Amino acid sequence: MKITAVIMAGGRGERFWPKSRNNRPKQFLSLTSDGETMIQKTVKRLSPLVDAQDVFIVTNAAYTDLVCDQLPDVPKENILAEPCARNTAPCIAFAAAVINRKYDDAVMLVLPSDHLIGYEDIYISTLKKAVSIAEEDKNLVTIGITPTYPETGYGYINFGKEAGAGYEVERFVEKPDLPTAKQYLASGKYLWNSGMFVWKISSIMDNLRMLMPDIYEGAVRIGEAFGTSEFTEVLVKEFSAFRSESVDFGIMEKADNIYTIPGSFGWDDVGSWLAVERINETDDAKNYIDGDVIAIDSERTTVCGGKRLIAAIGVEDVIIVDTDDVLLVCSKNNTQDVKKVIAQLKEQGRTDLV
Repeated sequence: MKITAVIMAGGRGERFWPKSRNNRPKQFLSLTSDGETMIQKTVKRLSPLVDAQDVFIVTNAAYTDLVCDQLPDVPKENILAEPCARNTAPCIAFAAAVINRKYDDAVMLVLPSDHLIGYEDIYISTLKKAVSIAEEDKNLVTIGITPTYPETGYGYINFGKEAGAGYEVERFVEKPDLPTAKQYLASGKYLWNSGMFVWKISSIMDNLRMLMPDIYEGAVRIGEAFGTSEFTEVLVKEFSAFRSESVDFGIMEKADNIYTIPGSFGWDDVGSWLAVERINETDDAKNYIDGDVIAIDSERTTVCGGKRLIAAIGVEDVIIVDTDDVLLVCSKNNTQDVKKVIAQLKEQGRTDLV
């Protein structure tokens, strides 16, 4: 059966402000020393399993040109532009309906555009296991990440008995507090929820029809219009009417035949500026330095320079990011508060800086 990939690339990446902006969010940035952007890496690592002609990018309409520029091997008709943001369930329904129109049934990998993978061979092997389960019956498969510490910022997957190459999913749980996360880790029965899914088009469409019939019906109308002169008009009308809903809540927490594959392939969701020192080499003082920077008596500090010299003296556990119009200086303990700056800028009407 043909294997396709749907890359979700509509996010704003606000926690990587000021590098990530409305006109060029995180997935279109390079955060590693090789110069490749996040979305380029995502598509490239899939090449042993999915041909570029079978990759579909679901993104904000404003980012279509960015996708075309960064992924020239992906057919332009495979760039699916959402007219508005509606979370992952409508995103996936839109893509599934289009692929169903183009190929009839196929296996569909659903992947975020802004994760990094350390061990790509193991990653591809894990996806192949997921494909083998997805091809059987109406199975829906999610890739869980084997936890290495009690993370409180991720949702978890509680898995049960072994089933072929994977495990039956008992339940999905929300982000836990620290004591609960420690219990999950100690039990050996929980995985981090990575937001990666594998299923047949027919399987996800059947579940949409049963569990989210309004979105299913709108997606079918979008799929029927794909490739016709009415497509844009139908897409705007139907997609804009969708409620905002995650596929986790709308489908995965309610459906039957849910399986998970544990993944141990060096996954990083690159969720904030803290990730930069994890995914790049640091110096002997655990500093990550990029650009024209002089660091003296500084430790565990990330400095991403721009056009001017940055001198960091005697600083510890700090993030410094310089762009043409913004300088960010942030304690590592407060990286999640970058969104508060963005909120204030919006309140002040300074949208040119967002």
